[in-house]
Amino acid sequence: MWIIGLSTGAITLIIVVVVLVLVVGFLVKNYNTLVVLRNKVRNSFSQIDVQLKRRFDMIP
Repeated sequence: MWIIGLSTGAITLIIVVVVLVLVVGFLVKNYNTLVVLRNKVRNSFSQIDVQLKRRFDMIP
Protein backbone atom coordinates (compact mmCIF):
# COMPACT_ATOMS: atom_id res chain seq x y z
CA MET A 1 0.00 0.00 0.00
CA TRP A 2 1.41 3.41 -0.96
CA ILE A 3 0.30 5.14 2.25
CA ILE A 4 2.62 3.02 4.41
CA GLY A 5 5.75 4.69 3.04
CA LEU A 6 4.53 8.21 3.81
CA SER A 7 5.44 10.14 6.92
CA THR A 8 2.86 11.27 9.45
CA GLY A 9 3.14 14.86 8.23
CA ALA A 10 2.44 13.84 4.65
CA ILE A 11 -0.59 11.79 5.66
CA THR A 12 -1.88 14.70 7.74
CA LEU A 13 -1.39 17.06 4.80
CA ILE A 14 -3.28 14.72 2.48
CA ILE A 15 -6.16 14.45 4.95
CA VAL A 16 -6.30 18.23 5.42
CA VAL A 17 -6.31 18.81 1.65
CA VAL A 18 -9.06 16.24 1.10
CA VAL A 19 -11.21 17.75 3.87
CA LEU A 20 -10.59 21.24 2.48
CA VAL A 21 -11.62 20.15 -1.02
CA LEU A 22 -14.79 18.56 0.36
CA VAL A 23 -15.69 21.68 2.36
CA VAL A 24 -15.06 23.99 -0.61
CA GLY A 25 -17.11 21.71 -2.87
CA PHE A 26 -19.95 21.72 -0.34
CA LEU A 27 -19.87 25.53 -0.12
CA VAL A 28 -19.80 25.96 -3.89
CA LYS A 29 -22.73 23.57 -4.30
CA ASN A 30 -24.77 25.41 -1.67
CA TYR A 31 -23.94 28.81 -3.18
CA ASN A 32 -25.00 27.64 -6.63
CA THR A 33 -28.24 26.27 -5.19
CA LEU A 34 -28.95 29.62 -3.53
CA VAL A 35 -28.26 31.46 -6.80
CA VAL A 36 -30.67 29.17 -8.66
CA LEU A 37 -33.35 29.74 -6.02
CA ARG A 38 -32.79 33.52 -6.12
CA ASN A 39 -33.17 33.49 -9.90
CA LYS A 40 -36.40 31.49 -9.61
CA VAL A 41 -37.78 34.04 -7.14
CA ARG A 42 -36.83 36.94 -9.41
CA ASN A 43 -38.40 35.20 -12.38
CA SER A 44 -41.58 34.54 -10.42
CA PHE A 45 -41.86 38.19 -9.42
CA SER A 46 -41.26 39.20 -13.04
CA GLN A 47 -44.12 36.95 -14.11
CA ILE A 48 -46.37 38.57 -11.51
CA ASP A 49 -45.39 42.02 -12.79
CA VAL A 50 -46.21 40.99 -16.35
CA GLN A 51 -49.64 39.72 -15.30
CA LEU A 52 -50.37 42.89 -13.34
CA LYS A 53 -49.35 45.11 -16.26
CA ARG A 54 -51.50 43.04 -18.60
CA ARG A 55 -54.45 43.36 -16.24
CA PHE A 56 -53.91 47.12 -15.92
CA ASP A 57 -53.79 47.50 -19.71
CA MET A 58 -57.14 45.72 -20.02
CA ILE A 59 -58.87 48.30 -17.79
CA PRO A 60 -60.43 50.99 -20.02
